[in-house]
Amino acid sequence: MKNPGLLPCLLLLCLGAVLAAAHAQDKPGSAAGEINIFGLTDQSQVIYQTNGFWVGVNGIKVTYSNVVLTAHAVSLNPNTADVTADGAVFLQRGKELWTGEHLEYNFRTRNLRSGPFRTGLAPFFLAGAGLTWDDRTRTEIATNAIITTDDLAQPGVRVRAKRVKIIPGKSFEARDATVYVDNVPVAYLPYYSRSLERHPNNFGITPGYRSFYGPYLLGAYNWFWSTNLDGTVHLDYMERRGVGGGPEVRYDLGAAGQGSFEAYYLRDHGTGLDQSTVPLPDNRQRFTFTHQLTIRTNLTATVVVREQSDPYMIRDFFEGEYINDVQPNSFAEVNKLWPNFSLDVLAQPRLNDFFETVERLPDVKFSGLRQQVGGSPIYYESETSFGYYRHLLPSEQANPYAFSILGTNLAYSAFRADTFHQLLLPETLFGWLTVTPRVGGRFTHYGEVEMTGVSTNDQNREVFNTGAEVSLKASRIWRSPHSRLLDIDGLRHIIQPSVDYVYVPRPNVTPEYLPQFDSQLPSLWLLPIEYPDYNSIDSVDSQNTLRWGLRNQLQTKRKDGIEDLVNWALYTDWRLTPTNGQTTFSDAYSLLDFKPRSWVTLTSETRFDINNRQWIMANHSLTLQPNETWSWSIGHMYLRDDPALYPLFGPLYGNSFFTSRIFIRANENWGFRLEHQFDARTGTINGQYYSIYRDLRSWTAALTFRYLQSSLGGPRDTGIALTFSLKAFPRMGLNQDRDQPSLLLGS
Repeated sequence: MKNPGLLPCLLLLCLGAVLAAAHAQDKPGSAAGEINIFGLTDQSQVIYQTNGFWVGVNGIKVTYSNVVLTAHAVSLNPNTADVTADGAVFLQRGKELWTGEHLEYNFRTRNLRSGPFRTGLAPFFLAGAGLTWDDRTRTEIATNAIITTDDLAQPGVRVRAKRVKIIPGKSFEARDATVYVDNVPVAYLPYYSRSLERHPNNFGITPGYRSFYGPYLLGAYNWFWSTNLDGTVHLDYMERRGVGGGPEVRYDLGAAGQGSFEAYYLRDHGTGLDQSTVPLPDNRQRFTFTHQLTIRTNLTATVVVREQSDPYMIRDFFEGEYINDVQPNSFAEVNKLWPNFSLDVLAQPRLNDFFETVERLPDVKFSGLRQQVGGSPIYYESETSFGYYRHLLPSEQANPYAFSILGTNLAYSAFRADTFHQLLLPETLFGWLTVTPRVGGRFTHYGEVEMTGVSTNDQNREVFNTGAEVSLKASRIWRSPHSRLLDIDGLRHIIQPSVDYVYVPRPNVTPEYLPQFDSQLPSLWLLPIEYPDYNSIDSVDSQNTLRWGLRNQLQTKRKDGIEDLVNWALYTDWRLTPTNGQTTFSDAYSLLDFKPRSWVTLTSETRFDINNRQWIMANHSLTLQPNETWSWSIGHMYLRDDPALYPLFGPLYGNSFFTSRIFIRANENWGFRLEHQFDARTGTINGQYYSIYRDLRSWTAALTFRYLQSSLGGPRDTGIALTFSLKAFPRMGLNQDRDQPSLLLGS
């Protein structure tokens, strides 16, 4: 695409067509202290009575903290937080939902009393003739009730009881209970008790096919010993790779901490399928151990151990993990917090010698958070660290990971001690202009740098820095603008211009003469210019820069409260004294979110090269989610080839991708999802996902087909899998399959 800047225009045309058919249906109303009450329609009325009550009719919404209540008519006492609601009452408390025709509720004590009702906190659902909640005992009592795990209007399996006592999230007890399958009573129980926590034991299987696996069957046995100990045993068969498996254990030792460990082994007889330049072993395994301990409220310890047989073990068999972290590391860390200070002790060894790593044995950091100096107007902040560091290259130079992101081909090690201190004087002038001058200094000592057969002398580096940040925030309200098309009920404009000046004279030792343990890596975005936010200690160099920023927000009132109609940020750097091949002006960056409706979002992220007048990056997306029946997200991601970014992405990383994701819920039993990724540069469809979802009452199933093709050639990967998930204890979190569709293939 020669002009990616045209894409927002195309998306806006699509957006205009959608909005032309939209109509506004909500109108905010008055507020009652910390409890807010709104009208939901143009016919809604909210009236303040002389007795101090708020009365609303014709569709009312009341919010308090994470509690939302809607009803046809509402009477609210803002002083006691008592509310009486009638007609199509809906109550949401966190993840718990409740519906009925009459409700008496207190927002502060959470005491509840109702007539006929339906409620649910997935995976369990309850309906009955009456319900009361006692906040003192934190129990619910339901009469003439039905409880089920089926989230359907006509549940297949249910328990009907005269009285049900519920301890949310723990258990329920039913008296005079009858168990029904469909409409047939199958058992009578004078007393029935059931845990609402994780189901004791269950099996999970995922049959499928994948080009790199052949036909496969992934098996898992989930076991539950207690609330403090559970786990999974994996046993997988892949026709082209072999049999693999291992245990996964999760534990909670209370005051001694919580954690998990996982082991997996596979005798792989299909290593040649990877077409990798790195020889892969037949015996492939990985081991992961994590433990977190809260010694005191402000003292924590964490241990993470990740070991694997080769660099592609996670990529080949745990694709979901690989997407999140291509090079997992191991470390032990202790963190201590005080009101104005923090101490971190980190040990990071290299366990996998095929990865490039900077070992930190140890890395101790003491930070002074920004704090006022006595009763003076001066503020102080600091950061001091010391440690022994080793930059290690991969043991196998043929490994693509051997490309050094640190810009050197030598392994080296050294002791380093660094301390930074800064004083600030924030002032507010004229009641609206914030000015924060600052001055600081840094001293860094480097011990002898040890390299293969070479060593250098100790070095000391001194750095002085100063500067100032100037910003203001102004706003104006227009109450008259109204638009059904853009769902506008009044406007508030907030503007926040800022300029940040940084001056750092040339240090006595420049980066090219220092070992690079914490070096500046190429980035798609502007890096911080202030210390200590800029934390590439070994790349500190001279600066004489002004960073200009401008943020504009347009806000309006909608049914869910105040929403941003437009949120737009612009920023760029003016380098008064360019260094190291820099240009006078950096690229210009823009971040834009535009929500013309609550269910329509247009997002734009762009980077424009001012000097050469060309786009470096242009990412745009349009998301439509008007209801639970369907949603559609379409986007374009453009990135120009830039030699400056080769150390980060490698050569020929530029791209021009179109993406589309559609979800359709045909009815309460069937759903469909389609996802496509198109490479405009090569004219190839890089990825295709097609999923069919089926609701099986207490279970859900998904049949997924995937086709992947690299733009640079290489083998194609075709896969199909059938996954099952128990509703009571789903195998994936909400929308996790949307964000990581590879999980639907069992990866």
